[in-house]
Amino acid sequence: MLISRIKQVYQYIFSNFDDNWNNEVKKILSEEEFLIFSKMGKYDKIHSYKLYQKVKTNKILSLQEIYLKLALLHDSGKGKVGLFRRIKKVIIGDKILEKHPEIAFEKLKNINFELAELCLQHHNKDVDEKMKIFQELDDK
Repeated sequence: MLISRIKQVYQYIFSNFDDNWNNEVKKILSEEEFLIFSKMGKYDKIHSYKLYQKVKTNKILSLQEIYLKLALLHDSGKGKVGLFRRIKKVIIGDKILEKHPEIAFEKLKNINFELAELCLQHHNKDVDEKMKIFQELDDK
């Protein structure tokens, strides 16, 4: 757990979102969905794109486009959150960050309801096998 947190801090500080990735993202997301993606913070876009790459190579999840979209938009409810707020969430909690699935649901419910529901569920414990696989990939 500690090593993954250190990697996250390193990625937050030193990684950049490659604008060429947007071309691939635009092939998966609708225009309205892409607009939501484009408003995400740099770190969340990088994390989401890397998760998308993992989902794309997963034998089960890659068969359903909705999981590719989920990878890209599951954290869209976080907004542009700084490093210190993320650290605060891990140490003592943060009500807004903890509500990011609900915020993502609200952003997406009138655009793609199925995707919105999956965003809402992506941290739940009582989920189906596909979501469990998604959660494992998200936690890596």
